[in-house]
Amino acid sequence: MTPLRVLSVASEVYPIIKTGGLADVVGALPWALLAEDVEVRTLIPGYPAVMKALEQASEISSLPNFFGGNARLLGGSHGALDLFVLDAPHLYDREGNPYLGPDGKDWPDNAFRFAALARAASYIGLGAVPSFVPDIVHGHDWQAGLVPAYLLYSHRPHPGTVMTVHNLAFQGRFPRHLLMPLGLPPEAFSIYGLEYYGDISFLKAGLQFADKITTVSPTYAREIQGDEHGMGLGGLLRQRASDLVGILNGIDTAVWDPGSDPAIASHFGIERIEARAPNKAALQTRMGLQVSPETFLLGVVSRLTSQKGLDLLLSCLPTLTGSGIQLALLGDGEAELRDAFRVAAAHHPGQIGVVIGYDESLAHLIQAGCDALVVPSRFEPCGLTQLCALRYGALPIVTAVGGLADTVIDETEAGVAATGFKFAPVTAEALDHTLRRAAAAFYAARSNASNWTRMQLNAMLTDVSWRHRAGRYAELYRQIVAQRGG
Repeated sequence: MTPLRVLSVASEVYPIIKTGGLADVVGALPWALLAEDVEVRTLIPGYPAVMKALEQASEISSLPNFFGGNARLLGGSHGALDLFVLDAPHLYDREGNPYLGPDGKDWPDNAFRFAALARAASYIGLGAVPSFVPDIVHGHDWQAGLVPAYLLYSHRPHPGTVMTVHNLAFQGRFPRHLLMPLGLPPEAFSIYGLEYYGDISFLKAGLQFADKITTVSPTYAREIQGDEHGMGLGGLLRQRASDLVGILNGIDTAVWDPGSDPAIASHFGIERIEARAPNKAALQTRMGLQVSPETFLLGVVSRLTSQKGLDLLLSCLPTLTGSGIQLALLGDGEAELRDAFRVAAAHHPGQIGVVIGYDESLAHLIQAGCDALVVPSRFEPCGLTQLCALRYGALPIVTAVGGLADTVIDETEAGVAATGFKFAPVTAEALDHTLRRAAAAFYAARSNASNWTRMQLNAMLTDVSWRHRAGRYAELYRQIVAQRGG
């Protein structure tokens, strides 16, 4: 089998810079693809955190007058990650969130910041780095959406392209007058190009021009072809249905390993599931909850947004508080939701614990210590928290959408093979009913522990790794190369 070279292009990568699941995928997939004889190098912006983390950096080329300032393309590594870094201080030398300014709003020059990333990727794709000429350029989300456009409009032989949609809701939409400053020809602004309701859409460019489109679960791939979840791009995705593939995400099972996780209080596994119990006590203590092994404890690790359905959970708090159920929540997001959960915690000390922000170690402890993890998303391309929950024996309570539907088996679907609880439609009433159903199953286990324990073992036996997922990507890459006559 001929080794393949893939340039991965993304705006964030774990463990260097992370705001969400995109970084986890971009960080884990290269390692998983090694077993498929695929060499991956990842191009990321030179944010301060990236520049600090870059090991053995060397300048590959200089890029004068590059989108408003001088820039350099660097090569280097961080741990097992082989990296290209676009060092452009005028675009990226800003602390904090990679997309938002101190006022919480998008940086006003985001169009140029991520067009620059895509342009640098196109240079590499066209052979600017002779030691690494990729067979495939793989862009992730709207920040890399212009890569296929720049390659196409170069009018030169170029590698195959893949565009992965991690969340269709984020589209990189900018005013039409930026077309020429971004270095794109007038003909690019059409219904068959970047035009999106009178504006430019970076994501649409990727969906229009990439050889293949992937998204992060089979169900989400179907959902986004419809009007409800298509976000204005359903028609285009229906036209490209034969080039659209849903491949489930995995998680890094070395990072998420209850048998060796340094962030949890007690290591456990399928053979020692009883050793999970001390983590519940540690979580209850950490979150200011009453320490009680007999109390049903729900966990949440999430962005606090309407997409994630956390307003639905707020509506269900009377059920929780009235039934003595505990809640441990970690997350950040919309101010209204942040404030509402803080108020709930203040009104119910010992029963509701809330930490606003993100704490990687606490996220691990919640997975290891809660009895069930709640993910009530209105839509969810794949979701990673429920995969971590399965790995740690925290039974997921999820909406039957996207990757949540693909990865959790409800007790009503498969009985003894169940791994959690699903609900539909996406309403507070349906969530409330399912929380009651899960609580009933948990409390029934006090007299017959085998049923709940069996579900936990089923969950922990679920393959949530990248092992088989990476093979799907490798197969897709080789298919593109073969179709292009490579």
